[in-house]
Amino acid sequence: MKALAALLLAETVTTGEALVAGVLLGVVLLAIGRTHSLGRLSQYIGAPVVRGVQFGVALVLLSTGIELGVGDPLLTGVAVGVAGLAALARRWNLSALAVLAVGAAIAASDAGMLGLTIPSLGDTALFTPATFTPATVTLPAFEAAAAQLAMTVGNAALATSVLLSDYFDRDVSADELASSMGVMNLVAVPFGGLPMCHGSGGVAGKYAFGARTAGANVVLGIGYLLVALFAVDVAAAYPVSMLGVVLAIIGVQLGRTSLREVGGGAYPFVVAVGVVGVVVNLGVAFVGGAGLWVVWKRVGR
Repeated sequence: MKALAALLLAETVTTGEALVAGVLLGVVLLAIGRTHSLGRLSQYIGAPVVRGVQFGVALVLLSTGIELGVGDPLLTGVAVGVAGLAALARRWNLSALAVLAVGAAIAASDAGMLGLTIPSLGDTALFTPATFTPATVTLPAFEAAAAQLAMTVGNAALATSVLLSDYFDRDVSADELASSMGVMNLVAVPFGGLPMCHGSGGVAGKYAFGARTAGANVVLGIGYLLVALFAVDVAAAYPVSMLGVVLAIIGVQLGRTSLREVGGGAYPFVVAVGVVGVVVNLGVAFVGGAGLWVVWKRVGR
């Protein structure tokens, strides 16, 4: 949840307020999904708006990748070389995975021996009085939830639903995605988990790494646990410049997908929504694009 994370990093909201915002989002998203509100809303939101949000995510990934990549030109060059070799071998779909593997090897060599680390719950859970008190149920918490909601609906529900259809030919409705996000936030956040959503960027990333079935999520979950227990130092030592190349590869792939199914006349609209998404934020791009689309269709009549 980029908007909420940005507010937390900027210290606009406290950790407790961010967690409260996550619970609020969970309630709202579950209500939206169970009442099938997005199914009705999608009747008024044109496909170019959703494609524009996807394109905006692609531009965010690409720009972030470039920013990270300029930090260490040597390692960036190595990563680009690895991706280039994968492309020459006609294994472009494995290029991001190859770069990730090389980066992991470099990080492991820098971090040294692996060791068992038992994470502590600490004071991050809502059940901890130091974090969750009536004082954390504040106006900034509600504002943070509202700021994130438009981005989550546009990118994590509507755009992700379309992307799943593109990649896997599966009909997963935006309301189903909203419901699942609501449940996982209501279950995880009270135990200290950070607020989270699906997101078309995450789906594109997994697809770029070769994920083709739901089993990939199980493998990913096991991988997260293993890293948390045995390889925290390796994750911390991972070269961010090589991570930047991975993000750029994913961004390019998502950008191609978002533009592939767009009719020629809709290209300017999709690009405009995407540019607003990367320059301002995806929530503004979604709301503004949807409003403009409704006006455009009415004028066109």
